[in-house]
Amino acid sequence: MKERISEDLAEMKKKLVLYVDKGRDVGSSEVRQEPIFAVPLNKSKIKPLKKADSCDFRVFAVDCSTRTLKRANNWGIYLLRSAYALVQGRDIQWDYEEGICTAIGDADARFMFLRAARLETESRMALGLLRSAEHDDYLLLDGASYFGGVRKFELFLYEECEKKGIKLLTISKQSPMLHDEKGRDFMAAALTISSYPIWVYHPVATANIHENLYGDISVAKFCSSSPRVFRCDIMQYLTECSADGLLSPLTYLSEDPRCMGYPVTLWLAHDFSAPSDAKLLHYCEQVEKIWEDTGLLDVLHREELSCSFADELHGIRYAFQREWWGDYV
Repeated sequence: MKERISEDLAEMKKKLVLYVDKGRDVGSSEVRQEPIFAVPLNKSKIKPLKKADSCDFRVFAVDCSTRTLKRANNWGIYLLRSAYALVQGRDIQWDYEEGICTAIGDADARFMFLRAARLETESRMALGLLRSAEHDDYLLLDGASYFGGVRKFELFLYEECEKKGIKLLTISKQSPMLHDEKGRDFMAAALTISSYPIWVYHPVATANIHENLYGDISVAKFCSSSPRVFRCDIMQYLTECSADGLLSPLTYLSEDPRCMGYPVTLWLAHDFSAPSDAKLLHYCEQVEKIWEDTGLLDVLHREELSCSFADELHGIRYAFQREWWGDYV
């Protein structure tokens, strides 16, 4: 990992030297969102899930966090930390990888760059896990089932999961693009009409590989004691299985009170992907040391100051603290 960080810092130096010397391209950047789905509710599509009492199967999950180390109006330096968790019964394994990336551009351009970097990082970590995965193991990813193309999971991951018979599911923490026919939040509306304590609504929409959507969109409630409902995409090659049969085993993993109905394997991957403040400060010091050695320290500090006054008014001293205010770039 130290070798990768050294390479990333060298790339940061190269990009910032070029930026200070030549500036950046100025222009608008289009941030393309996922397509919006407006779907009439159909109560007949809701099926009950069967509560599982054990977890004698393996469930892998991958997540990646982005934390800002340094930022200005035209550039940002970020720590990407990807982590995986493997749960089988009460046994847990986990590990993580870290890398530093530098993005030149306005906030929209950096947002797109970071999203693409996160999805590529998650895809490659998940692909590495497949070397030890076996037929009928589960692999959970955070997000929607978009594969191939720009700012989507890598298509090679989908293809390898299909070849090995892995039960690949994508589960989103939120899904603002799902609406009912009146434009209301689809997941909240489905919760209103369901009469089951745990259930799946399938399909909300079917897979459409021409639009890079490789899974049927479903909505599921995994825990009877939690009001939380999640979008869960079921890969196209799994749709011959019943959605309720495929998702029922995850109910056992969604009872942990920390997770509020979210599968604990994904919760653990998310939790393990969070670096400590001490580590973030360590990387900030490394970045500043390279700036000083390269003669960029003063000019880049001035650019930091030009965009950080509002942060300081809110008591934010370091760029990575800004994440709590919902600004990731």
